[in-house]
Amino acid sequence: MTRHICLHGAESTGKSTLAPRLAARLGGVVVPEYGRIYSEAHGTDFDAADLLAIFEGHVAATEAALAAKPAWLVSDTDPLMTQAWAIMLLGRRLPRIDAWDAVADLYLVPAMDLAWEEDGTRLFGSDLARRQFMDVAIGELDRRGLAWAWVEGEGDARLENALAAIGAAGLG
Repeated sequence: MTRHICLHGAESTGKSTLAPRLAARLGGVVVPEYGRIYSEAHGTDFDAADLLAIFEGHVAATEAALAAKPAWLVSDTDPLMTQAWAIMLLGRRLPRIDAWDAVADLYLVPAMDLAWEEDGTRLFGSDLARRQFMDVAIGELDRRGLAWAWVEGEGDARLENALAAIGAAGLG
């Protein structure tokens, strides 16, 4: 049985850096952030159709990774983050994403304790917007009653805190 960990939360909190490091320590595989792949190819002026394409990309990439039956799967975000984007950008939820239920065993939410870094795909860089986005993202987890934990620190400390959270959740 594959244990599934998902990194979730506001932009520029180190999710894409932490995902491969966490997978390497766990002996697992990474599902990259499909939203980043999509926005690099199509831009960030998203409408509902774009967000649904991102949703479908997340689902397809995760299903492909799970087909190999890895012991651990680490997702660099998932459709719940796409729903957070819908709320932030469109002011509404997307029903197809609300119907999705292939959630992770544990969501790790990196704290906003790292400096903001612009990379051409990020939209919510002000402190206020970043906090609002984090609140929306956590709201998606809480709305579904999903298990999640904060991850703080820089570099190796962030990785060790993530591993400790996985252990505390009984998954390690």
